[in-house]
Amino acid sequence: MAAPALKHWRATLERVEKFVSPRYFADCNLRGRLLGDTCPLAALSSFLTPDRLPYPEAVRQHFRPAQVGDSFGPTWWTCWFRVELTIPEAWVGQEVHLLWESDGEGLVWRDGQPVQGLTKEGEKTSYILTDKLEEGDPRSLTLYVEVACNGLLGAGKESMIAAPDPEKMFQVSRAELAVFYRDVHSLLVDLELLLGIAKGLGEDNQRSFQALYTANQMVNVCDPAQPETFPVAQALASRFFGQRGGESQHTIHAVGHCHIDTAWLWPFKETVRKCARSWTTAVQLMEQNPDFVFACSQAQQLEWVKSHYPGLHARLQEFACRGQFVPVGGTWVEMDGNLPSGEAMVRQFLQGQNFFLQEFGKMCSEFWLPDTFGYSAQLPQIMRGCGITRFLSQKLSWSLVNSFPHHTFFWEGLDGSRVLAHFPPGDSYGMQGNVEEVLKTMVKNRDKGRTNHSAFLFGFGDGGGGPTQTMVDRLKRLHNTDGLPRVQLSSPGRLFTALEGDSGQLCTWVGELFLELHQGTYTTHAQIKKGNRECERILHDVELLSSLALARGAQFLYPAAQLQDLWRLLLLNQFHDVVTGSCIQLVAEEAMCHYEDIRSRGNTLLSAAAAALCMGEPGPEGLLIVNTLPWERTEVLALPRSGGAHSLALVTVPSMGYAPAPAPTSLQPVQPQQPVFVVQETDGSVTLDNGIIRVRLDPTGCLTSLVLVASGREAIAEGAVGNQFVLFDDVPLYWDAWDVMDYHLETRKPVLGQAGTLAVGAEGGMRGSAWFLLQISPNSRLSQEVVLDVGCPYVRFHTEVHWHEAHKFLKVEFPARVRSPQATYEVQFGHLQRPTHHNTSWDWARFEVWAHRWMDLSEHGFGLALLNDCKYGASVRGSVLSLSLLRAPKAPDASADMGRQEFTYALMPHKGSLQDAGVIRAAYSLNFPLLALPAPGPAPAAAWSAFSLSSPAVVLETVKQAESSPQGRTLVLRLYEAHGSHVDCWLRTSLPVQEAVLCDLLERRDPAGHLPFRDARLKLTFSPFQVQSLLLVLGPARTETLPLGL
Repeated sequence: MAAPALKHWRATLERVEKFVSPRYFADCNLRGRLLGDTCPLAALSSFLTPDRLPYPEAVRQHFRPAQVGDSFGPTWWTCWFRVELTIPEAWVGQEVHLLWESDGEGLVWRDGQPVQGLTKEGEKTSYILTDKLEEGDPRSLTLYVEVACNGLLGAGKESMIAAPDPEKMFQVSRAELAVFYRDVHSLLVDLELLLGIAKGLGEDNQRSFQALYTANQMVNVCDPAQPETFPVAQALASRFFGQRGGESQHTIHAVGHCHIDTAWLWPFKETVRKCARSWTTAVQLMEQNPDFVFACSQAQQLEWVKSHYPGLHARLQEFACRGQFVPVGGTWVEMDGNLPSGEAMVRQFLQGQNFFLQEFGKMCSEFWLPDTFGYSAQLPQIMRGCGITRFLSQKLSWSLVNSFPHHTFFWEGLDGSRVLAHFPPGDSYGMQGNVEEVLKTMVKNRDKGRTNHSAFLFGFGDGGGGPTQTMVDRLKRLHNTDGLPRVQLSSPGRLFTALEGDSGQLCTWVGELFLELHQGTYTTHAQIKKGNRECERILHDVELLSSLALARGAQFLYPAAQLQDLWRLLLLNQFHDVVTGSCIQLVAEEAMCHYEDIRSRGNTLLSAAAAALCMGEPGPEGLLIVNTLPWERTEVLALPRSGGAHSLALVTVPSMGYAPAPAPTSLQPVQPQQPVFVVQETDGSVTLDNGIIRVRLDPTGCLTSLVLVASGREAIAEGAVGNQFVLFDDVPLYWDAWDVMDYHLETRKPVLGQAGTLAVGAEGGMRGSAWFLLQISPNSRLSQEVVLDVGCPYVRFHTEVHWHEAHKFLKVEFPARVRSPQATYEVQFGHLQRPTHHNTSWDWARFEVWAHRWMDLSEHGFGLALLNDCKYGASVRGSVLSLSLLRAPKAPDASADMGRQEFTYALMPHKGSLQDAGVIRAAYSLNFPLLALPAPGPAPAAAWSAFSLSSPAVVLETVKQAESSPQGRTLVLRLYEAHGSHVDCWLRTSLPVQEAVLCDLLERRDPAGHLPFRDARLKLTFSPFQVQSLLLVLGPARTETLPLGL
């Protein structure tokens, strides 16, 4: 035995690195012995198609001879390869692999079933034909490899997030058989881990030297050319890894994971195949490793696999029964956490949880949303209402300015609901099982002393791929090794159970989880944002009218299946890279087609429900005016007349009901409503006045004055103008469609109009308006009509923009004569405050925020609200309310926001608080216009209301048929407290209710939730921002109308 020698740290480290290197000394090192003899394929042939064909159809096509190195493509096409192979007799007793390397994503088919993904970027470049070739095994096989002409992360031209290169070509660079030496692979895993420990613990750590010296000794005793030396080296490694840690060691729960974006840098249809490629590989790992657990979210993806790969779906169900395949998340897709409405978020869980229950026998207990761009303060309440008390994410680790102070904590929502939240301290959902990641998970944990358990999600993600056997092998070696945290192959359930056991010392975070990055996603792709808001409205209206038609007519069939299809389309589009606009053009175009489908089919369903409501009603043929909101409304409405013309009418429609259209002779407003006066001054300025507010526009269309008439209070800051369009340079650091940086504010350029372009439109009476044109730049222009209706507390700005810019950001500003340190923004089922100042880094990191239908800046006694019908990006800096309108990023979609855009915003000055002044109702009215629906037969002669509420603080958000409804005559009502107050509220209805009972958001009855129902009403008690759902069991339909009043 050689005498011990002094060791130079770096030289010893590099000696071991070179021994396992695929690049250096591969002719004589251990890595070079991983593969033994190789053998070419017996035959290789291919078939190229622009379509994604199912296997039975693909294998019937004409295959032509092919060879390694042939080019195929272009992007998004598919090349099918028939792989004919013959295993040499001499390989009996050996492990035999098909080696396959391509820059396209591959899927191996064997005996008509998908068996494994092959993705070079995902370290899956071989398929195990047999782990030991037996004498009786067949020597000749025919496989098929389906190769998609895109990589794991799409096909970006020159960079990952660039628009896809439509002409990109692909090739197979390797296709052959090889003997694979499992004992060499095992030694390589050991040596790489020992190197990782030596590097990770550093030169000041005793255990680090033990790892390095063990690795060095293994190199000494291991001769790559003599396999009989391998067991000695293996024994050295086993002795090292067998030295146990102490009882206090941090425990890491390693869970297999494969984040697959439902669409992003590739289209929806490619995601279907990504799921198959990734999950077949996971099935292999589950078969080979009984202790390996794979967590999988997104019901939509599982539904796709069920439809396209039923055999794979059956295997997943089998492994779910064994506890190895664990559905998580509970939602239809991993949706954006900011932009979807509250009801849409509920439907994500309703559709997702019901799917998981139906297909896998149980619902999810964890909400799993690792990669979205912020988290609404109402999510804890929504989670708990859907049977979920646990939450996992990690995206806040991306925040640019502040480091979030916790990895394990309680998250308290807007209403006080709390859930246990965990962010893996390794700040990733795509770990690979190396020592550096394991040490980071322990060292970076910000809740040391409070909890001693952490999640470790391993597997390639975003574009799929998932875990590999090598990752599993690494983590098994590190199970309980001195100097490192304890590593368990675990499950989400075991992780959270351990965290719950440690929860006594955990801190609580109250309110939204705001991501200080990706703030451009509130605005990018305006057409997608508009489609989202419109389709949320359409589905709300269809469900309400269909529910009323069901209650009133015994013959009406509620369109449950059609509505489920439409909701699922909308929920699909709310995936966190679609509704945010951070996707390629192909995805955006598909999303717009989905919205058009919802609009078209939704309007058909609306008409059918309206027709059913009119059945048996006396009255003249004509129009039915429908109010889908839960309060009476008196508004100006443009009614269609013969010949395609429209006439204005002032109509009053009861809450959640209808009224007959007024006859043309009765279209004048009834006193005491003051008509709208319109005056154009000699200087070209225009004043609009309806007795509630007075609006003055300068000759360029800027707002110089907005007065609340009753008090004479001016809303526009002295010396400033509102409706000021401003243009900013918008060049982020990297994530083009995602990010707007704080420095964009330093490039503010007001867009100056030209005097003389302002003209009077509607001349007054029921409606007054003025309009103007504005040249934004040499390439972009805007036209706007400023509208004031009789009796309306806000002025509307109907806007059309022709937008052709690059890296510019368009906003509109309203400087207010209001001072407050905080502004209020609507979120799902409520609102919250954010600072208007930049005192701290947490304040100025929120230079751009998100809101839904309104934001408000108020001081005591007075405020100014800015409403919108399809925008989400906003800010209030000082006293300036700013609404973000359009961006112009060029990656990953160079066409984002380009072309014609239409939107409306509105300005509402008010006395008192926003709650008492009716801002919330005004924003609803802007977003849910009265409907003038044609009645196929006689329209009802009398007004009718289905529901009304005694308190303005409560909103009846949703009326729908229950998912599980005997004879179909059970409705679900969802209400929420909107003011931030404790309140009792009477709900009155004219429907034939037999029973009323509270339920959760999944429509499961509350055993103690029976509600007394007398005199056509029931009482509900709310706490601030509380969401309540109830089931109404209806009796037989009645045909008579019941005019309703409180």
